Amino acid sequence: MAAYYLTVFSKTGEKLLDEQFEASNDLDAKEIGKGKLENEGYAEHTHRCVSPSAKLVLFHR
Repeated sequence: MAAYYLTVFSKTGEKLLDEQFEASNDLDAKEIGKGKLENEGYAEHTHRCVSPSAKLVLFHR
């Protein structure tokens, strides 16, 4: 398992969510990240999910 980071921003650049979670690979992390965004109501906000090696796994602007 590896640590992935999910960050959500407001239109002014303020961090609305900054969370770490674990996933076994990038595909799992993408699905977990999407689920967290849906649950928190942030799916349409600017967000990113990055892998431990700083690879973008999920991004929306």
